[in-house]
Amino acid sequence: MGTKKTLGIGIVGTGGRGITCLGLRIVETCEETNFRVVALNDANSDRMREAQAYLTAKFADKGIETSIRCHTTDEDLVADPAVDIVLITTPQYAHCSNATVALRSGKKTYLDKPIAHTIEDAQRIVEEERAAQSPMLMGFTRRYEKPWRTAFDLIRDGAIGEPRMLLLRAVIPAHAYFHKFFRRREWSGGVLNEKSAHHFDVFNWFAQSAPLQLSALGGQAVYRPREDAPQRCSECERECPYRVAPRGRPSKHDPDALFGESWMQEDEERLRHDNCVYLPGADIVDHATVQVLYENGITASLFLCVFGPGAHDGETFEIVGTSGRIILNRHEAQLDVVSEHGKKQEIIDCRNEDTASSHFGADLELVREMHRWHDGAPPTVSASDGYLATRMSLAAIQSLTDQGKVVALLDHSIHVE
Repeated sequence: MGTKKTLGIGIVGTGGRGITCLGLRIVETCEETNFRVVALNDANSDRMREAQAYLTAKFADKGIETSIRCHTTDEDLVADPAVDIVLITTPQYAHCSNATVALRSGKKTYLDKPIAHTIEDAQRIVEEERAAQSPMLMGFTRRYEKPWRTAFDLIRDGAIGEPRMLLLRAVIPAHAYFHKFFRRREWSGGVLNEKSAHHFDVFNWFAQSAPLQLSALGGQAVYRPREDAPQRCSECERECPYRVAPRGRPSKHDPDALFGESWMQEDEERLRHDNCVYLPGADIVDHATVQVLYENGITASLFLCVFGPGAHDGETFEIVGTSGRIILNRHEAQLDVVSEHGKKQEIIDCRNEDTASSHFGADLELVREMHRWHDGAPPTVSASDGYLATRMSLAAIQSLTDQGKVVALLDHSIHVE
């Protein structure tokens, strides 16, 4: 019996998402998937070299010798004959260009969420995907987490009757959105796109219907601009709960971290990872509420706060049906299910050996799905799902800007000849 062929992964964008989330998970599952990271591309050559050394060492820890090439352009990476799958984990403002290059090559293309920072770029990516006749795989992590999948299966099997109301509450300490490029909508589409594209995708997944309209309220309650703010944390000595440490330090997902020191050499606001949260210029919100109405009558509510404390119930999702309800606690990987009109209640523990990994095990499952998708399985989430989530995200920002005005979503469908 011959040796199983290895599959080459090329990563465009060597920041934390591409390397210490997905890259490290690729290393951990490489004996299972036969994946190898073979090529990297990043606008910052120092960071790309850091990533090359980091992943080479991680593969070596597993007894696997690798040759990871660094390419100066995404075109060169995509043209590399060793690359079978292209992973795009760059900032949103680069997604359209990167995805176009990858899709036109005919190679399998993974794109991290959100699909883009503007509706025009999102539309172009969908068009490129359809022209390529090769569905992309998108990284909406909740689609790969066990509690969310279990809850969806319970609803599909009628455990709480017909779902009628959805409530997603995210109260999280996510001041990183004001430290990095996310802080300006022109670069990220804003928090309601970068973070809540996840949430809107969950609503669409569980509603199994088309969104008709939404409205939103919110603003900046805590991370308000201050004229005396320093440019970045690294040049500030004040006591502040929102300070960030230099990159490259150990974390719970990578106790031997040696990656990321190059971030400290960035001078441009768009590229720095430690902008002061109070630095003027941020035009994103730090809290919002959004209401969505679906074609089948389901209503969905989002309660978002990114200045919240770290807590065991940072993100919860409640689904109310005609005969029961489910409350999902993401951080606890637990479901509280009440059924039969209140006659029955059970707690379902969804934790497994993967839960302690990044994104509660979703990244490991995503890498495994990547292998199945390469072999011909349809993707769980693709470009049209990404488009709709960003359409809703940007509509929420529009509504919020117009003081809660209802925004119609009747034009959410994509028609490409």
